[in-house]
Amino acid sequence: MEILFENQHIVVCVKPVGMDSEHEVPTALGGETYPVHRLDKNVGGVMVYARTKAAAAALSKAIQDGTMVKEYVALVHGAPPESGDWTDLLFKDSSKNKVFVVKKERKGVKKARLEFTRLTEDDPSLVHVRLHTGRSHQIRVQFASRGFPLVGDHKYGAKDDSPAPMLFSCRLTFPLFGSEHRFEAMPEWARK
Repeated sequence: MEILFENQHIVVCVKPVGMDSEHEVPTALGGETYPVHRLDKNVGGVMVYARTKAAAAALSKAIQDGTMVKEYVALVHGAPPESGDWTDLLFKDSSKNKVFVVKKERKGVKKARLEFTRLTEDDPSLVHVRLHTGRSHQIRVQFASRGFPLVGDHKYGAKDDSPAPMLFSCRLTFPLFGSEHRFEAMPEWARK
């Protein structure tokens, strides 16, 4: 696992696809390691972990306040618009571990917002995504619901041979103890 930065308060790493972000990654990092956000097991990318309770509280507050900015790259089937700002209502069916876009607010429904820019004109298209909310499977569901499932995302409609969703957390920006931090990494499949 690649370590991008480490000090007494935090460790920033590139989580590999296939590792559980809440259990396996902290064990691999060793020492006191507090998860403050998560990535699906089949998604890789930049993550920050706290090394102290004070850093965990500060990072959790940044997430809650929306000052932690999470950006992703994704490879999607089809050609979405050049850019967009999508807000949907999402409902998670925990028994199926699947999320659905719904029309009306009700118990268990959460608002989800993302902005994106299409980076390539091919099919599949490479898109850059900035999350404004961090809902379960959010990027996967919001693109699939509009007819642009992620390559490799068989749960949400992709019909290809890729073994995992082509989604990667490429940039994290957050404040911590008076300083702004920014970390980036790019998967091989997005370096075109």
